Amino acid sequence: MKILILGAGAVGLTLAAKLSSVCYVHAVCRQRHADKIKAEGFKMTGLWGEATTSFSCSETAPQDDYDYIILSSKSTATEAVCKQFAEVIKGREVVSMQNGLGNEEIIAQYTDKVIGGTIITGFEWAGDAQIHVSVETGPMNLGRFPFGMDENVMRLVELVKSAGIQVKGSENIMSSVWSKVLYNSALNPLGAVMGVPYGKLADMHAWNIIEHIVEEAFMVAEAEGVVLPWKNAEEYLVFLSDFQLPNTAGHHSSMYQDITSGRKTEIDFINGAIAARAAKLGIDAPYNTFIAEQIRFMEQLQSK
Repeated sequence: MKILILGAGAVGLTLAAKLSSVCYVHAVCRQRHADKIKAEGFKMTGLWGEATTSFSCSETAPQDDYDYIILSSKSTATEAVCKQFAEVIKGREVVSMQNGLGNEEIIAQYTDKVIGGTIITGFEWAGDAQIHVSVETGPMNLGRFPFGMDENVMRLVELVKSAGIQVKGSENIMSSVWSKVLYNSALNPLGAVMGVPYGKLADMHAWNIIEHIVEEAFMVAEAEGVVLPWKNAEEYLVFLSDFQLPNTAGHHSSMYQDITSGRKTEIDFINGAIAARAAKLGIDAPYNTFIAEQIRFMEQLQSK
């Protein structure tokens, strides 16, 4: 089996390292990472084990008969990556392994075979071509977009499982996508605004903000007909407080890491997307709107 990973950063390179033990993988990544991998191998530490792995990688995508193409870029780059590799993507099974809302819809403009995916795992750079897997709050989820399960999805699930990664097949992948959006919208931007790890957000004043963000997100998801694993926002907030937050207490949000590094965040695909969808549905979402504007302001300040 042959896998191509496009936009391979921390997530994509780590997946490439794991999958390379069970199949052929080529990762399209930045040249400095490709050079380091060719010279010394990709170094992984943390919850997924410690290993140094070599696999095919470069800034280009070799022409080949790929069984699956995994897109792991930032959501901000989805459109650009799809345009750049349109001929490679066309007619192939393409998996979105990304954050936020809207990625699958963009990919669907370039191929009619889209698989949605979620992974709630912390991947932290420790240097060029070096990743530390810091936290994991559940298995990867894979499912046909917009819903359903079929032989090709299950074949991918079994392949990922054989590489030693926790994974489940999902009949309703948008439920999984929205479940991750709830987690990211609640913690990611507020952690970035305050510059604190997630554990600090258990403070009653921070938690009051989180409650409103989640309540608004729930209203939008329900209005779009998404069936979530929790009956209501209150039930999810208990899960967030009792399980997800403690398990990621020491983790700094990706938005915080992006802002401090002068990179554009994924806010428009998380809280910004919730606010935009709420507006179309006639739902008030002041907390998601406000925190999205805060992050955009911080991006502007860092870019000057």
